[in-house]
Amino acid sequence: VWFANAPALGARYRVHAVDLLGDAGRTERRGRPLKGADDLTVWLDALLDGLGLTRAHLCGHSYGAWLAARYALHAPERVDRLALVDPTRVFAGFRPGYLLRALPVLIRPTEARARAFLAWETAGTHPDEAWQRLYALASTTPGRKLVAGGRPRGADLRPPLLVLLAERSRTHRAAEVADRVRRTLPEAEVILLPGATHHSLPLTAPERLDERLLAFLG
Repeated sequence: VWFANAPALGARYRVHAVDLLGDAGRTERRGRPLKGADDLTVWLDALLDGLGLTRAHLCGHSYGAWLAARYALHAPERVDRLALVDPTRVFAGFRPGYLLRALPVLIRPTEARARAFLAWETAGTHPDEAWQRLYALASTTPGRKLVAGGRPRGADLRPPLLVLLAERSRTHRAAEVADRVRRTLPEAEVILLPGATHHSLPLTAPERLDERLLAFLG
C-alpha cells in the first residue's frame, strides 16, 4: 500500500511497513489466536519491543488508521506523532452505501468482485494497475480474517495529530468528518486531499501526501 510513498519517507526516516496479522502478506500468525482488538494492541507492543523501539511515529491508512488510533490510546507514551490517512471507524462510521457495495466481496470474495468494487470507489483516479491486481488477489487469500472491534474514542486522541482525508472518499463524508475533528480536537491538523478517494490513497498523487506527511513528522 505504501510503495509509492516509501522512497520519500525512507529518505528521512527508517520505515517499518508490517503486514497485519490476519491479512494477506508474510506475517505468520503463531501462538495464541487473536480474539479481539485488544490482542492487536498487545501484538504491536511486542512488535515495537522486538524492533527495539521505545517510541515511534505511527501512520496508518483506513483499517490501519483505526489500529493506529487504538494503539495511541493504549500506549500514548510510545507514540511521538500520529498520522491518520482517511481513517475509518475512528471519527465516523461507514456510509451505508459503501457497505452495500462491499457486501458481495465480504460474503463471497472473488478477484472480479474485488476489482469491480475498487473501480467503483476509485473512479477517475486511475490507481496503479499492479496494486489493483494485488488488492484483488489479497481479497481471496484463504483464511484471511481481519480482527474487528469497536470504535476508539477519537475525541480522546492527543496531539501531535494529523488527519488526512480523501475529499472524494466513499467510506464516509470527508467534509463532515473534517468538521467533527476540528471541533473536537482543535489542536489537530486536518487536511482534505482534493480529488482523492479512500482506496486510491496513499498511492494516488503521492507527492502531495508525502509533502503533508513529512512536514508534520518534521
